[in-house]
Amino acid sequence: MTPLPPRAYARLPTERPNPRTRHIDRRSALGIAQAINREDALVALAVGRQSRAIAQGMEMLTACLRRKGAIVFLGAGTSGRLAVLEAAECPPTYGTAPRQIRAVMAGGRSAVFRSKEGAEDNGRAGTRAVAGLDEADAVVGIAASGVTPFVRAALRAARRQGCRTILITSNESAPAGSAELTIAPSVGPEVVAGSTRLKSGTAAKLVLNALTTGTMTLLGKVYDHWMVDLQPTSRKLKLRGERIIAELGQVGPARARALFKASGWSVKTAVVMARKALTAAQARKLLAKRSGSLRQALGAS
Repeated sequence: MTPLPPRAYARLPTERPNPRTRHIDRRSALGIAQAINREDALVALAVGRQSRAIAQGMEMLTACLRRKGAIVFLGAGTSGRLAVLEAAECPPTYGTAPRQIRAVMAGGRSAVFRSKEGAEDNGRAGTRAVAGLDEADAVVGIAASGVTPFVRAALRAARRQGCRTILITSNESAPAGSAELTIAPSVGPEVVAGSTRLKSGTAAKLVLNALTTGTMTLLGKVYDHWMVDLQPTSRKLKLRGERIIAELGQVGPARARALFKASGWSVKTAVVMARKALTAAQARKLLAKRSGSLRQALGAS
């Protein structure tokens, strides 16, 4: 992949200087904090203007998981670390299997903790990162500039292999054809020119939050506003599960605790046991018939 000429990099929106933060080095600590906060306030508005594209992305990822495919988040630098964070959070929160949602960091695992800036220029590594994926899978590339060779190469290879592809970027003018769907919040220049871990990073995290939360909700892993497929891998999550069972199962704390254990630590199963007076096996069977939807299993509207 041919790299951009130096002048093209200078024209990227993520590289431009911000007139609102000129002479920030002359300001007091309070002045710096206020300047950063004013810029941050623009981010949510920019992401909000991408709601239709984000909704389309949710539907793409939901369809992927329904057909037993995998979702791969990938990026370099800050974008790669955000990819890792998103993938890591899904199993405990929504009970996804590790292979269903995973992340690839340019430069490998060690680059999560120690910067390997040159890794973003390795397009061949991007192509290798998606090897073995096919039309059942989806690749979500994160690149603030929209031109990161590692991400562009991965997305192009994924498209050739039939994958669904999404690019999350802060560059509205990202090269056409990089991905099937581009989500591009226009956050404007950074407080410190080129430091895309700031507004661009925040915007990417907001988009990722929406994509995964929306996808899991559409898949039935959220009931009302409760995470009913959580994995009780810590005391905090176990106690949260018990509270959800008590609330949705309409039982007391002690009964909720007993049902949780009897269900094999499945919130959904325990709630169905409570509401339908079923055994764990019967509750699991009913949920399976309803494609894992607690709402449908309970017969609620």
